[in-house]
Amino acid sequence: MIRQPIVSVLAHVDHGKTTLLDTIRNSAVAQKEAGGITQCIDATEVPIDAIKKITKNLLKNVKITIPGLLFIDTPGHEAFSSLRKRGGAISDLAILIIDINQGVQPQTRESIEILKTFKVPFVVALNKIDMINGWKPQNTYSYLESIKHQNDFVKEEIQNKVYEIMGELSSFGFDSDLFTNISDYTKTLSIIPISGKTGEGIAELLAVLVGMAQKYLENRLEIDPNSEALGTILEVKEVKGLGKVIDAIIYDGSLKRGDLIVIGTNDEPIVTKVKALLKPKPLTETREKMINFRPVDKVVAACGVRIAAPDLDRAVAGMPLMSAKGDIEKVKEYIKKEISSVKVDTQEEGVVIKVDTLGSLEAILSLVRKENIPIKKAEIGPVSKSDVITARNVEDKYLRVIFAFNTQVLPDAKKLAEEFKIKIFRSDVIYKILEDYEEWKKEEEERERKEAMAKLTLPAKIRILPGYVFRQSKPAVCGIEVLEGKLTKGSKLMNAEGKVIGEVKDIQDQGESIESADKGMKVAISIEGAVIGRNVDEGEDLWTDIPLDDFKTMTTKYKDLLRDTDLEALRQILELKRKHDPMWGL
Repeated sequence: MIRQPIVSVLAHVDHGKTTLLDTIRNSAVAQKEAGGITQCIDATEVPIDAIKKITKNLLKNVKITIPGLLFIDTPGHEAFSSLRKRGGAISDLAILIIDINQGVQPQTRESIEILKTFKVPFVVALNKIDMINGWKPQNTYSYLESIKHQNDFVKEEIQNKVYEIMGELSSFGFDSDLFTNISDYTKTLSIIPISGKTGEGIAELLAVLVGMAQKYLENRLEIDPNSEALGTILEVKEVKGLGKVIDAIIYDGSLKRGDLIVIGTNDEPIVTKVKALLKPKPLTETREKMINFRPVDKVVAACGVRIAAPDLDRAVAGMPLMSAKGDIEKVKEYIKKEISSVKVDTQEEGVVIKVDTLGSLEAILSLVRKENIPIKKAEIGPVSKSDVITARNVEDKYLRVIFAFNTQVLPDAKKLAEEFKIKIFRSDVIYKILEDYEEWKKEEEERERKEAMAKLTLPAKIRILPGYVFRQSKPAVCGIEVLEGKLTKGSKLMNAEGKVIGEVKDIQDQGESIESADKGMKVAISIEGAVIGRNVDEGEDLWTDIPLDDFKTMTTKYKDLLRDTDLEALRQILELKRKHDPMWGL
């Protein structure tokens, strides 16, 4: 038996996932979403008859064997990666939607990396062609039909946008082209211009998906309808009249009311009996109201189904499920192996990772490893006190952090993290966690460098202002102007002969004590060891006496932190030093 292919729809936020599926199923789900952004994950079955109506003549010479397409609308790649089975994703195909005007965005990039990780064939739907300046919408689902009626400058603009996307995709190692120019879809990534809003291009998109499924996925789509059901949990929810239910995708075999099922959890698997199977009506989705669900006695892969059963409290989204038609212990072992197949290679020094689902764990591990970030601990569940303690024991301060992906931070863990100064990076998008982490790390490194630099004797040239000597000695107090660089407390001062005349004990600006004075500032300083009129005079220029080690550290490690005025002061100091030691600074 041939099952329908499972098609995941992925995109950057607001690039039009739900709007595209809305047009296909002629519903208004997108308008009901908070802010127009998908908040939960759903499955929509599109029967082959509906596909034939939309594609019209495009498939007239194709012998169609698949019963339809099962679309999964995800909030992002993280939910897509939750739809997994051992060895990959349950998705047979994917649509990656890219806004024609915005191109590849951060979440698009991450979606591409996840698709590559799971080796899922996909097509690019170049969405929002209706937003191209001058586009005239036609009453058709066909891009090829619509493009005939557009002005030449519109056609040229679309072609240019396609070329831009082709360039961006090539950086990921993909050869891509407009779908009309492709003869072998296994070698070239197909780009299909569409409008989720007007429906133009949807006919070609569906036709390409059907063609790819039938030509390249026949073996994968063959199932035994009498074998054990294999599936993945999409969502766990409370439904009035049914209690706790799970929405799941069944990707192999069949499931009947009354069957025993084994469901993966964070500890021991759940064994329970199916009380009810509820199937969404075709062209609706699993989150629609109960009126759109009908009770059924049996479901056959591939399909989205709502399962009511006792003891579902420990069920977790992203976990595998399997019906038990024979040895229950054997099925339990299979489920445990399925969960343990997500291998976490931990190290003594590394970050702590907490996620919501097994698939999320697999997704974040893949991307964290790609960034060469070592991992100390990676588990499913909320961030707890023990996670904070684990992070605290990491010696490297840049790894003494926690990544919380799509999961909560328990109040006592948050309080302890604040006490121990453990940074928690929390987001529902992996790339945001990694971006925030890299930004924080960069800022911390910069702050550390500046602090280390501040401990060195900084280069400065100053002039004692005539008429502003307030005390001649013990310590000498006088007004000065900083001519170059930055003068800091504790700096020793030398004259043009390279002789040290004293040390800066204090710097005051309008009676307030300050740590440093920059070029152009006129301030009062006290100099321990100086005697004005004996070893230094009014109007005389002085320079900071920089120790050799400080000079070498400054010019090798921190040269990028030095401003032009610092470099000028440093140049003059080097000249003075080399009068007495030609090799100084080398």
